[in-house]
Amino acid sequence: MTYITLTFPFNVCCDVAKRFLSTAWLFKIATHRLLSIAKQSPVLPGTDIGWKSTFRGVAYEVIPNRRYADGVVVLVRSIYESCRQLKVDFKSVELSDWLMFQQNELEYPARNIILKPGYEFHITTIDYYKNTYRDVVKLMVPKSYRLLLDKILKERQVYAGRIVIKSYGTEGGNLWVQGEVQITIPIDFYYKHMPRARANNGKLYAGVDVNVDRVNLAIIGSDGNLRDVRTFWFEEVSRKGCSRRRARSVVGMRVHEMLEYAYHHGVKALFLESPEVLGKLKLLWIRIGDRRHKNYNYRVSVFRSSVIEMIALKAPLYGIDVKYIDPEGTTNSREHDDAMKRYRLDRHVASAYLIALKGLKHQ
Repeated sequence: MTYITLTFPFNVCCDVAKRFLSTAWLFKIATHRLLSIAKQSPVLPGTDIGWKSTFRGVAYEVIPNRRYADGVVVLVRSIYESCRQLKVDFKSVELSDWLMFQQNELEYPARNIILKPGYEFHITTIDYYKNTYRDVVKLMVPKSYRLLLDKILKERQVYAGRIVIKSYGTEGGNLWVQGEVQITIPIDFYYKHMPRARANNGKLYAGVDVNVDRVNLAIIGSDGNLRDVRTFWFEEVSRKGCSRRRARSVVGMRVHEMLEYAYHHGVKALFLESPEVLGKLKLLWIRIGDRRHKNYNYRVSVFRSSVIEMIALKAPLYGIDVKYIDPEGTTNSREHDDAMKRYRLDRHVASAYLIALKGLKHQ
């Protein structure tokens, strides 16, 4: 089953902020300890049950909560499995600079990060003396997501929760924390309650070329002839000082604009470049050498893949099918040059056109 994670920002201060920070630090310390032990183990379990039965006690000694301890185990196992998939030496990975805590069980209600009516979350926190508390966070939920959260409660939909600390500091002698509540739900539930359009009766096809400052759309008919092109810009995302949250919001708006445009222009299937398999290693909790921060090409690859994933995630909301194609030959080729000259296209739009043609041929 495929899942989607919903993200909601929050701010807390004073004693609540202290407990959020202590819980996140205990979770991170437990993850460091378990990762170190796993690296030294000659043989590791092959199942979730095996990992939890073997390593739960190690994490529980640091963060005395069974669900958070299991969250640590699942996180370390995901790192290990990603290393296997990408053929990376597991013993070479290190944790990056993050603060978070999570439970991985899908349940209703999620026992440690509980959604309540009125868009509240009741969150289990632990101080440095290992005392347990239940803190309440009131969220400002966008109108488009209120119905979805209400449906989670009404239909008793299982979900898992995570708290991510984005920043913290002091003001007027009081500690403050800014962070995100993240909840994971089945994507079928998301599509059921968040449609953006009625049934799609379109008969056209489209190719998408993703770059660091734009998304290019090329629409073709079943005969392969070019019908329409459009560019959706997000130049501000690449400017210095644009936060990750702001960037994601801007890109998200452009993606919805593109999909709405495609829907209203009769597109029934969208072809995307097959993104590089990056696995969970691209996420916030681990790093390998200096790849994450200093290698520009790697960062661009991650960004483009994340935009492609966002398009693939949102397209079904408009009744548009998504298919991936091998991008080989869609740039720097004779066909690419011919398309630019024939239709007077720039190189990015021409790439989108060739992606659409290649997708159509493999229908």
